[in-house]
Amino acid sequence: MARSSTVYNFDIVLSDVDRGVYDSLDLKVAQHPSESSEFLVARVLAYALEVCEGIAFPPGGLSNTETPAVWVHDMTGQLLVWIDVGLPSPERLHKASKAAERVAVYVHKANDAWLRTLAGAKVHGSASIELYELDPTVVDAIAGALERRNSWSLSRMEGVVYLEADGGSWELPVLRVAWPA
Repeated sequence: MARSSTVYNFDIVLSDVDRGVYDSLDLKVAQHPSESSEFLVARVLAYALEVCEGIAFPPGGLSNTETPAVWVHDMTGQLLVWIDVGLPSPERLHKASKAAERVAVYVHKANDAWLRTLAGAKVHGSASIELYELDPTVVDAIAGALERRNSWSLSRMEGVVYLEADGGSWELPVLRVAWPA
C-alpha cells in the first residue's frame, strides 16, 4: 500500500524588505512520500520569497511532473511564473521558459555538476532564467527542526533570509547564480 502525504502547517510572518512585501501567510503544505524534508523547506522558502497575487502550489503536488513546485497565474489563468526547486533538468527548464514569462529555480543541494550540465544544454531563454542558491547546510538544519505545525518569522534584507522558528533561528543567504557559459 502506498504511503499518503503528510500535511504541514506554516504560519509565516513575512517581511521582505528587498521586495517591499509584508504579509502573513497561512500555508498547508502536503509533503509527498518521495519528498525529502529539505525539499519541502526549499519549496516553502521559495513560495515565501516569491509571494505575490496568484501564487500557489499546483494541484497534485509533486506527483504531477508536468508542473513546477510553485507557480503564479494571472486572473485569466495564464501561467506567469514557473518556480522550481532542486536541480531541474535542462529539458524541464526549456519547457518552463517556453510556458511562463519568468522562471526561477531555488537550488538547495550541491550544484556544481548540475551547472556543468546546464552549460552545455540548449535551453530557450536561458539568459533570463533566475537561479538562486540556498545553503544546503542551513536548509538541512531548518528541515531538522520541522514540526507538523510551524510558526516562522521570515525576514529578507540585502539578499539574506533571517528565519526564526519554534526550533531556532537561522541566517540563510539567497545567492543569485549566473547561468553557466
